[in-house]
Amino acid sequence: MTTDTTTTAGSAEEKIKELRELFADAPEVGRKALENVLGQLTSQASQKPPPPVQSAGRVGSRLGKVSELTIIVPFAPGGAQRLRAFLQLFGGNLAGADDVGTVHDMRFVFLDNDTRMLFATAYDGDWDAYIDDFATKIPDFLDIIDSAWADWPGIRSPQAKDYLAKYQVTAEGWYVANDLTVAETRRLRRIGEAADQFLDAVGD
Repeated sequence: MTTDTTTTAGSAEEKIKELRELFADAPEVGRKALENVLGQLTSQASQKPPPPVQSAGRVGSRLGKVSELTIIVPFAPGGAQRLRAFLQLFGGNLAGADDVGTVHDMRFVFLDNDTRMLFATAYDGDWDAYIDDFATKIPDFLDIIDSAWADWPGIRSPQAKDYLAKYQVTAEGWYVANDLTVAETRRLRRIGEAADQFLDAVGD
């Protein structure tokens, strides 16, 4: 046990030292901020580290049960205009993704004067299973969205996964507050609502 603690402490000291060296020529605001929290960082780094980010499968990162997918992809001619009109049809809220059942969130960000798009999502499980869920449960909705991208082959195409992997960028760092699946979260919400109703009835 002592050896593990010593090794962790030594590793933490080396990482802090490397960090200070890297920040030696950082902007002053960054150097000052680092010095302000150095004690806190040293203490945190010396403790047992949190679970590391793992692979979500073919591409992307996963923490516990939740994975991330981030894509930066060029728009096809007219694609940005078509996709924006589609998103605005729902007020920007694509609640239809509930049909997939594993989606935590999705973000559509138009970049560089509508020439590229950043798509980011968090979801339950592995990469392949997530893509398969879209392909089987809402394929046409996915093709409406992704046909805005240059050379999108269609979700039913054997090349669809290769296309997505080509434009996906794996997160270097990531944080997940609640390691619960969408199904678990909804079940807990229902239990909470039922408990609130019971307490209200007892109170009356």
